[in-house]
Amino acid sequence: MAELIDAYDTAMFDLDGVIYLGPHAIGGSAEGIAGLHERGKRVGFITNNAARAATTVSDHLTSLGIPASVDEVLTSSQAGAHLLAQHLQPGAKVLVVGTSALADEVRAVGLTVVASATDEPAAVIQGYDPNLDWSSVNEACYAIHAGAVYFATNLDRNRPTERGLVPGAGPQIDAVRSSVAVEPVTAGKPDRPLLDEAVRRWSADRPIFVGDRIDTDIIGANNVAMDSLFVFTGAHGKLDLLGAGPEGRPTYIGADMRALLAPPRVASLAGGRATCGAAEATIVGSEIRLDQPGGDLEDQLDGLWAVAQLAWAQPGLDYTQALDELDLVPAGQGQ
Repeated sequence: MAELIDAYDTAMFDLDGVIYLGPHAIGGSAEGIAGLHERGKRVGFITNNAARAATTVSDHLTSLGIPASVDEVLTSSQAGAHLLAQHLQPGAKVLVVGTSALADEVRAVGLTVVASATDEPAAVIQGYDPNLDWSSVNEACYAIHAGAVYFATNLDRNRPTERGLVPGAGPQIDAVRSSVAVEPVTAGKPDRPLLDEAVRRWSADRPIFVGDRIDTDIIGANNVAMDSLFVFTGAHGKLDLLGAGPEGRPTYIGADMRALLAPPRVASLAGGRATCGAAEATIVGSEIRLDQPGGDLEDQLDGLWAVAQLAWAQPGLDYTQALDELDLVPAGQGQ
């Protein structure tokens, strides 16, 4: 039977929550990536996290048993720097609020990095910094009030770690946004620049994006008309999936990224009934009821995919009973 990846030439992956959680590889990710290489598929790793350089990310992946070249890694700091270069004159001054990795990418596109609003920067770019200095936030505000154009690498509200969710770039950027009342031009998912650049870099004709978040990964893929696989190894879970609007609905779901190497999960919908595999979901009054055979995770994912078809087709239905049958499927770390 055909595997999901057979329909695509390139597999693109989010990192945190899909390939690893903090310092640890997610189970099966090394084997899954190796399987894609064996099948001759292009692989690319894409992260909204602007704190680390692409070389650091590739070294981390390699240390986890997932050999990755620098050219196979694309960060939001790289996409953000390229976005700046499209808007500014060569050599223009940019105030960087972020790590040295972000500053290095800005220099690499021929722009001048400054640290103070008194240097009269043409733009400010902000990215996630685990050691954010509050004085740099103040300088960003001064510069933007003076007319600098505001850019951000990404707006993630949180990021998954091996111990749970912690604040991401979004809360840090909110400190500036709330003071200047200006929305930044953003490079990372779900906005287009990062994924558009990925398609160009890897010459992808038929890409699929694998992610663990509805708000960045799946909406981002949909924004560039790219098919997506939503996996349950990171930040979001079954509640996020069922509550997704049309812009956040994935093409496929799977337990983890190895679903690319299995037959695609396909559901059928007819009236008030949806089926997937041996699972059947039906509408009874104002509720979705699930006849869930078997008890392993894959069977439950079949049931969830059937329930999703009805929940999306008729928003407002109560799927509480159906969720009670899906106790092996994560609700999501944020729930």
